[in-house]
Amino acid sequence: MTTIEDNRARGPHADDAGRRALGEDLSVARTGFGAMRLPMRDFGIPGVDPRQAVSVLRRAVELGVDHIDTAAFYFHQDVTANALIRTALHPYRDGLVIATKVGPGRSRPDGEWLSPAGPAELKTAVHDNLRELGLDHFDLVYLRFQPHDDGDLAERFGALAELRDEGLIRNLGVSNATAVQLAEAQRIAPVAAVQNRFSVGSRTDRAVLEACTEQSIAFVPYYPLVGKGGDEAVADGAVLEEIARRYEVSPAQVKLAWLLSLSPAVLIIPGTSSPAHLEENVAAGSLKLDPADLAALDAIS
Repeated sequence: MTTIEDNRARGPHADDAGRRALGEDLSVARTGFGAMRLPMRDFGIPGVDPRQAVSVLRRAVELGVDHIDTAAFYFHQDVTANALIRTALHPYRDGLVIATKVGPGRSRPDGEWLSPAGPAELKTAVHDNLRELGLDHFDLVYLRFQPHDDGDLAERFGALAELRDEGLIRNLGVSNATAVQLAEAQRIAPVAAVQNRFSVGSRTDRAVLEACTEQSIAFVPYYPLVGKGGDEAVADGAVLEEIARRYEVSPAQVKLAWLLSLSPAVLIIPGTSSPAHLEENVAAGSLKLDPADLAALDAIS
């Protein structure tokens, strides 16, 4: 029913979920790491001691994670995800993919959201991220949209495409994108990844996932553990709890295994500042759910 027991003895590894291509010339483990929860528990809420955050990052790489997702707007007061990543992992090992997002930012130190960035501001944001992380180029940069964003995509995505042509960005992605925006971006430059909200409790972007699957574009769900009520602690009904009990895993691990089962395009980036939760998240990559259980999870509404 599952291979997770077999892997408990040797410990989890990010490759247990398999690997997939990212763009034309990169390969990453399907289990990555999202850095949002390192400097903050949520926007406006402080995170753990930075020393623990650094320890979690180093442990993630020890567990085989080679895809870390960050953004300059992941910060609380003077603690930033980018600085924590640089402290923990620089100089970066070969093959470690660091992805960032640019678009609407947040002002420091109060954290207020700013207006959508124009082409020049987007280019500045990429350079700022490179400096903060100590990189000379990015393997992946997403253009992040706001909900109902009807601004000029061509100018903004085109600005990132120019940085790609200059060698500062290896692959381009879009975040919070509709299927129409994805198609529009592809007319400007190749899209290697889409990062949209998706989980057992939030499936409104199914059409985007299907488009990514058909076109071999990586689909990277954010907030992968959020339940129907928007709270990670809220289980999505008795079905999820029962499946977790029978496999002797946590509901969070079931949610991650379900995401990985949806499509070979899916790359998960669960974030945490807890060493124990990190181990659980990586271990979820070896959890194989029976077809009947997958169907029961698919039926949750």
